[in-house]
Amino acid sequence: MRNFIQAGNTVVVPAPYALTSGQGAKVGQLFGVATNDAALSADVALDLTGVFELTKIGSQAWTVGALVYWDDTNKRCTTVATANLLIGVAAAAVAGGAGNTTGRVRLNASFRANDP
Repeated sequence: MRNFIQAGNTVVVPAPYALTSGQGAKVGQLFGVATNDAALSADVALDLTGVFELTKIGSQAWTVGALVYWDDTNKRCTTVATANLLIGVAAAAVAGGAGNTTGRVRLNASFRANDP
């Protein structure tokens, strides 16, 4: 097929802000995890699929399969849909203590606006 470009599991985009490898990033309605460090506007490869350990709100408990959203203002994951981008589901349960600030997220590789 002559018009095939790539599988699309990883895409290269201009970094929306300075990124460290492993950090989540939102570019428009596209979300991925940086595979390399990048300065603002520099090319960064984002993984769009897979399970990643990402920063989350510490006081929020997660259950396996709970919808996970990206809070781009605070650069962290949340289960709160309002004003946030749906990025996937929780791949492991996480307690809701203040020190529980990371969670495993199975990215959905979609780029859609917030849930209704």
